[in-house]
Amino acid sequence: MTFTRYAIYFAPPAKAEWSQFASQWLGWDLETGAHLALPEVPGLDLEAITAVPRRYGLHATLKPPMRLAPGTTLTDLQQACSALAAGHAPVTLDGLHLARLGRFLALRVRGTETALNALARACVTDLDAFRAPASAAELTKRRGAGLSAAQEANLLRWGYPHVMEAFRFHITLSGKLPKSDLPAVEAALQARLIPLLPQPFVIRDLALVGEDETGHFHLIHRYALTGLAAE
Repeated sequence: MTFTRYAIYFAPPAKAEWSQFASQWLGWDLETGAHLALPEVPGLDLEAITAVPRRYGLHATLKPPMRLAPGTTLTDLQQACSALAAGHAPVTLDGLHLARLGRFLALRVRGTETALNALARACVTDLDAFRAPASAAELTKRRGAGLSAAQEANLLRWGYPHVMEAFRFHITLSGKLPKSDLPAVEAALQARLIPLLPQPFVIRDLALVGEDETGHFHLIHRYALTGLAAE
């Protein structure tokens, strides 16, 4: 399969009960690259609610989607991902909780995020040689949301505004919703997903993913985090 862009995700383990439900909620399986039947939730139009995040699959972005830089190859990127993962230990957090990010719903982490943020920073910096510069159209699109000075600096240096100090780990579960719809969607997730969430929540690997020509992302490979934790 030919991919147009690549990214580094945290992709939840496919066999966990919570991630199976959340993948079905979105309607896309990263592991198999296939659409999933949406669960039936009375009163909710999940087709519309999850249309935007569906093509990305269940994930949290660590290195935002990028086109490969000239002179680099997927094989080169895979080797760099392997080396990166070998230098970092698994990250253990207290758990996950449902949160509003503006008018989006997502899972956020509980517990100290120092090690998690360090891992995300390494994904951005250590793999940046593989990122083709953002086009003028991409820069304009990102600026359309309104950026702070720090986010603008990130956009110019790293190709994406929400990295480094502006990074916030999140697993997106909806598109942008009308304010009036948020309580009902929250209630459905609280009832069906939240009881399944793991405690503690452990990130054990990095997922290299690729975007196909339809805009859907597929898992290419998982790289186990095998480094030693800082003492």
